[in-house]
Amino acid sequence: MFTFTPLLGAQSSSSRASSSILELDGGIKILVDVGWDDTFDTRDLTELEKHIPTLSLILLTHATSAHIGAFVHCCRTFPLFSQIPIYATSPVIALGRTSLQDLYASAPLAATFLPNASVSEPGAAAAASAVSSEEGTIKAAGSTGRILLQPPTTEEIARYFSLIQPLKYSQPHQPSPSPFSPPLDGLTLTAYNAGHTVGGTIWHIQHGMESIVYAMDWNQAREGVVAGAAWFGGSGASGTEVIESLRKPTALICSSKGGDKFAPSGGRKKRDEHLLDMIRSSLAKGGTVLIPTDTSARVLELVYSLEHAWRDAAAGEKDDVLSGAGLYLAGRKVNTTLRLARSMLEWMDENIVREFEAAEGADAAGQRAGGQGQDKNSGKGVGPFTFKHLKTVERKKRLEKLLTDQGPKVILASDTSLAWGFSKESLRRVAEGPNNLLLLTESFRTKVPDVQEAHNMMSIGSIIWQWYEERRDGVALEKASDGELLEQVHSGGRELTWTDVQRAPLDVGEQLLYQQYLATKRQLQDTSQPRGQETLETAADALDDRSSSTSSEDSDSEQQGRVLNFSAALAHSNRSKLALTDEDLGINVLLRRKNVYDYDVRGKKGRERMFPYVTSRKKGDEYGEFIRPEEYLRAEEREEIDMQQRRSEAQTKLGQKRRWDEAAGSGGLRLSGGAGGRKRQQVSKDGQRVDSGAGDDLSLASDEAADGAVSSEDEVDGQAFEGPAKAVYKKESFTINARIAFIDCMGLHDKRSLEMLIPLIQPQKLILVGGMKEETSTLAAECKKLLAAKAGIDVSAAAAEAAAIIFTPVNGEQIDASVDTNAWMVKLSNNLVRRLNWQHVRSLGVVALTAQLRGPEIVNEDENADADASGKKMKLVKDETASSAITPTTNHAKSTDKLDAVPLLDTLPASMAAGTRSVTRPLHVGDLRLADLRKLMQAAGHTAEFRGEGTLLIDKSVAVRKSGTGKIEVEASAQSSANRAAQGRGAGSFLAVKRKIYEGLAVVAGN
Repeated sequence: MFTFTPLLGAQSSSSRASSSILELDGGIKILVDVGWDDTFDTRDLTELEKHIPTLSLILLTHATSAHIGAFVHCCRTFPLFSQIPIYATSPVIALGRTSLQDLYASAPLAATFLPNASVSEPGAAAAASAVSSEEGTIKAAGSTGRILLQPPTTEEIARYFSLIQPLKYSQPHQPSPSPFSPPLDGLTLTAYNAGHTVGGTIWHIQHGMESIVYAMDWNQAREGVVAGAAWFGGSGASGTEVIESLRKPTALICSSKGGDKFAPSGGRKKRDEHLLDMIRSSLAKGGTVLIPTDTSARVLELVYSLEHAWRDAAAGEKDDVLSGAGLYLAGRKVNTTLRLARSMLEWMDENIVREFEAAEGADAAGQRAGGQGQDKNSGKGVGPFTFKHLKTVERKKRLEKLLTDQGPKVILASDTSLAWGFSKESLRRVAEGPNNLLLLTESFRTKVPDVQEAHNMMSIGSIIWQWYEERRDGVALEKASDGELLEQVHSGGRELTWTDVQRAPLDVGEQLLYQQYLATKRQLQDTSQPRGQETLETAADALDDRSSSTSSEDSDSEQQGRVLNFSAALAHSNRSKLALTDEDLGINVLLRRKNVYDYDVRGKKGRERMFPYVTSRKKGDEYGEFIRPEEYLRAEEREEIDMQQRRSEAQTKLGQKRRWDEAAGSGGLRLSGGAGGRKRQQVSKDGQRVDSGAGDDLSLASDEAADGAVSSEDEVDGQAFEGPAKAVYKKESFTINARIAFIDCMGLHDKRSLEMLIPLIQPQKLILVGGMKEETSTLAAECKKLLAAKAGIDVSAAAAEAAAIIFTPVNGEQIDASVDTNAWMVKLSNNLVRRLNWQHVRSLGVVALTAQLRGPEIVNEDENADADASGKKMKLVKDETASSAITPTTNHAKSTDKLDAVPLLDTLPASMAAGTRSVTRPLHVGDLRLADLRKLMQAAGHTAEFRGEGTLLIDKSVAVRKSGTGKIEVEASAQSSANRAAQGRGAGSFLAVKRKIYEGLAVVAGN
């Protein structure tokens, strides 16, 4: 049994989010992707919440918000979600972490609103009415809907992503089920490269007779950084047949994005040329080019192409406009993303690895030559992600200063939708200039019923894309380098109006409602959570979020089990950093208030009568305590660090803020640890901030803490408050005079790729999701004809329907895509079972038999009892026979005769066995790996080594190859058998190799 239910992204108006449920036989449920769109509406996750208590495992495919956007929200909101095993590749884990850290730091709505149910209780209503009577006019209903929850910190996001188990490509893995899941019964997962993003995955799920291939957002074409999908065997592989493991699945789940469009001819090379031609046309006029992109996935492809274009311009013609323009990458986590990219070269295309090896070789040659003159050649000794021209911007003030500077420049900013991030901030300045260019790299195919409602239902990117398709104010044609004409749409000075969302501090009434919510939440956790257990939300306890307990065992009896009052609940919620009164603080007033030295404990119980001193818990793992290197510094090392700190403090006068480029020689000093920790200096080279500590042995948590540390002079968001906030909606508008252009850099499959690969894959059932209604229906009609033609059936409407089973579900629709098999249960006779010769292939038993099928027999229960009973039971049978003479015969027949509905397989008669023995042919069952064959031959005294790609050479005379379809080919020279006697006993020969191959397979024949 196999059922499929799309939760998001199936024939929806916005096809950006993706999430699906796969249910297999035995109640096994698999959640693939936890996507979210730019609206961050929690109602989209309602159906997902219903399935969480029954999920067995979770799979993630890409490191984009469309595939993992709701991952952190689900971990924080649904307690059972973090107990489910989660699997993804290492790049998806690392890049997804930085992507969501940027998302929560830039988008206020990502934190989601305070639940309406939490403020609708009598206590909250009474609190709101009391505040309303004191303050005058406080609209409780209006304010509660705008209160935002606390966004997760950088450390919390890193902790959630540490729960994901990394997998490698092409390695079968048997996952472990969740605590509330049925047994998986040998379910096997295998990840394959999907292209589109670094670490993107095509999942192959094998369970029983079901073979499911889940391919969402893949790209067969090779790019500069991302390798092509592994349909034909991986990067650089060529062939006409899909690899065996992905061919002929019982169900193929494929995305239908781009199913109605063809990619432009010329491939990636021509796409990059058109991209540079667009940029040159604007830079030649002294304009600024803004390219909105994501923060961690497709941005690597763009920065790689543009960096190499700037290198070629610097080493080539001097009149190239690129050499005089600046190239910037703006985002809150771009340095972390680029640092991670340098450690993921093995996940990228083969050209990246070759370029890195060439750069390492050039560096080694330069060091052997004395290192003289190496910097003069900018193209030598520079790795693929060592940027000499690209400069990173992680602070909002730095971005504002950059936008005010005159001169041509190119800015890549997050996010693609222009709804949040630095791209929205940059658009305000770039849109004013008529020589500027807004270059879109992704289409926003969102349908809106009424154009007048576009500003309320669509993001800024969707509105601008609609303007691009309308082309109301005309088109400017720019000539490309190959002679083609490039289209740049005039905006015509149109006014863009949208609703902007900003964070603002809570007023008095809203603070009281938020405190009531925290108290209610804490009360539920205390009453439902067993003693001694901690959730991720409550692991940081009373005072400074670093302790695990604030009460001793002696006071537990006096606390009456759980803390249920309002003041104690607030004591557990120090994370909110609210301005609490002395009554709310309770005994904690001794630590949180200055000049307070006494607290009345008469009549108090539990923790209210104990001094609130908390000893810090020592942190460690199974090997012992964590070692802090700064505690073991030598005297001269500590003195050197103190001198550096005093020197940096002397450069800044008291009360004067440092400028961006004034700290430590325009490079600055950056703390990488806690108090007294080592500092990591960033050297400025040609105006670029170079991170010299990329190769340090510092932990990822300390790096992220250093990346997320913002000093008071770098308040980038203009948010001078901590704690809870509310969403303030403001209507904003500005005039757009810049031109709008589009270059498809999405890196997704097109109609040609889908129509070519789906017939080669030959799925028994095809499920199309992830696209809009028109492109999904168009692709389904084409695939029916192609699959019918592949099967050799006359292409007609009826034949196509019969030959191809294609499903196009909508969100929430459950479809049954089980494998079409007819299975019958038969009963084997004792004579046949004794003659079977079982052979074992790994964990399976295989046998072939030839038998005679008989109909069900009437079994007499009394005769069976007589045959199996002892002499003592024979007397009981005779007594029953005597008594049965008195009873009616009809009742006796009903009680003793039973019809067995299971047919019987029995041995063949001698006359029939002689005729069928010559018809049956032996079968070879199993899959022999060449690596296993190599070990077998070496253990038998032969020489075996790999030569070329996929060829095993044995005794330098026999070659063994394995094709993509799994067929084993053995070739031997003509002299191998003649030289067998000269080589000695046990030497390799054609027959000896084939004998070892047969030993690794099960040879079954009819019995």
